[in-house]
Amino acid sequence: MTTVELQVQPVAGRIGAEVVDLKLSNALDDATINGIRQALVQYKVLFFRDQHHLDTPSQIAFAQRFGPLTGAHPTLPPLDYQPEVLDLDYGKNHAYANYWHTDVTFVDRPPMGSILRAVELPPVGGDTIWANTVSAYQDLPAPLRSLVDSLWAVHSNAYDYVTGVTNLDEEFRYYRQVFESTVFESLHPVVRVHPESGERSLVLGGFVRRFKGLSQAESEDLLRTLQSYITRPENTVRWRWRLGDVAFWDNRATQHYAIADYGDQPRRVQRVTVVGDLPVSLEGQTSVALKGDSAQYNGDLAVAS
Repeated sequence: MTTVELQVQPVAGRIGAEVVDLKLSNALDDATINGIRQALVQYKVLFFRDQHHLDTPSQIAFAQRFGPLTGAHPTLPPLDYQPEVLDLDYGKNHAYANYWHTDVTFVDRPPMGSILRAVELPPVGGDTIWANTVSAYQDLPAPLRSLVDSLWAVHSNAYDYVTGVTNLDEEFRYYRQVFESTVFESLHPVVRVHPESGERSLVLGGFVRRFKGLSQAESEDLLRTLQSYITRPENTVRWRWRLGDVAFWDNRATQHYAIADYGDQPRRVQRVTVVGDLPVSLEGQTSVALKGDSAQYNGDLAVAS
């Protein structure tokens, strides 16, 4: 086993840090893994350059050090022979994730974190931006904090990615059909208590459909207002990918946005996600599944916990 004293370099003021000179395919000991986890909770997203030695099996092995893994996705097919890996070939089907979201919040138990590896990149473009939903909550004026502290939101995977878009090519229409083949809907607190840090973070993003007790119009107006705090530049970090890069983000305290500025150029990344817990509100209530069963996605270990 390899013990490493982590070298962590912040890359923005409120979110994001690079862990330098660490080979993720090494047999890292528990102390090193615990150090990575602590840095993840502190900085919300960690970046690891030049991980060219990392392949699919070693990416999975690294992710498993942080807990049991989810399936690749609740509805999308996994990478061949790798049920834990979601292969995102954006250049192929134009299924861009160019909207602000937290991964898979349409299920009752969203992932704890996601580990993304760059496999193929365009010559320029294709950066990803992450936002700190803890600092966004802290930025809210007192009246808005009082409102959201007791507010709940319905999240769903229905009409994801392409809201308001009608001129879809046939391949992407098929992708959308698969994405929505099983409709999931969950009720989450808008403010959750982070299970490790105790911080309060906003649970919002592109899967939110409405707020409990508010009309659709009221929900849309309020969501725009709250999202404007999350996506303020001072709450974000932008990462310019290089081949071999790995990003590991805390899905409980972030949103992200994959910038679709590379046209028909290839961009392919592979994602592995760690099973999360049920979000807990300030009053101690947990999220509830309204439609769909996430047990298979989250695996037997998550169901039994």
